[in-house]
Amino acid sequence: MRENPTIEEQVERLKQNLGCPCTYLPPREDEESIMSAYQKAAERGKREGFTPLLLVLDQWGNPTFDDLKAFQREMAAAPVEDGKALLHRFEEEARAELGEDLSPEELEEHFNEALDRDMSEGQEITGFLSLKDYRGKQTQPILLVEIPATDPWEVFAYLPFGGWNECPAPEEHRAAAKYWYKEYGAVPAVMAPDILEYILPAPVPQERAMEVAMEQYFFCTDIVDQGVGSVGALAGGLAQSKFWYFWWD
Repeated sequence: MRENPTIEEQVERLKQNLGCPCTYLPPREDEESIMSAYQKAAERGKREGFTPLLLVLDQWGNPTFDDLKAFQREMAAAPVEDGKALLHRFEEEARAELGEDLSPEELEEHFNEALDRDMSEGQEITGFLSLKDYRGKQTQPILLVEIPATDPWEVFAYLPFGGWNECPAPEEHRAAAKYWYKEYGAVPAVMAPDILEYILPAPVPQERAMEVAMEQYFFCTDIVDQGVGSVGALAGGLAQSKFWYFWWD
């Protein structure tokens, strides 16, 4: 008996368990057709009352979402936390946790480096970063899912994402997403096993880029500590980009 299902078999099982319209986008060389499919779904979603999400799959096994109904009932009964307060709490907790492991001098050195406010090194993100495989030659298998939610932040009440390692729990993602949508129009658009990407109608205003970068750093420290190197560089990128990228190691 074959133990490992093919990606096509995984897709069919996912479609059945998700219980909403889904379109399979097999691997291909160009990303443009995937972006086009997403944009068309986003426009249709405004009329029909759903939020599209690109679910990035792989060949070695994907979540099956067998217990979605129980998760959705639990999330439906839970109030949405104030997102701004949540992000402030994340900062306080991160500072306190680091303070337990580092001396005052080491802590100051860490934050002096990470919280450098020089925005000149910021780089624009020009598209979704997780669509292609590690070789960069073709796209990953992708499922375009029409989440039955008119409010974009409710995708986290429909699909469980997070709650492992340093990645925030689904209810925390929902709270942050609601806040960022209300403030900047940020919409969660791509979900991979350890990656989350947003799309925005316009970059964050220059005068607010540092504030948002600070929020994102304490929400996902890896994008700075293992990524752009400083909050200033992150802010410089946010002021130029209509895409946000989060990755948890």
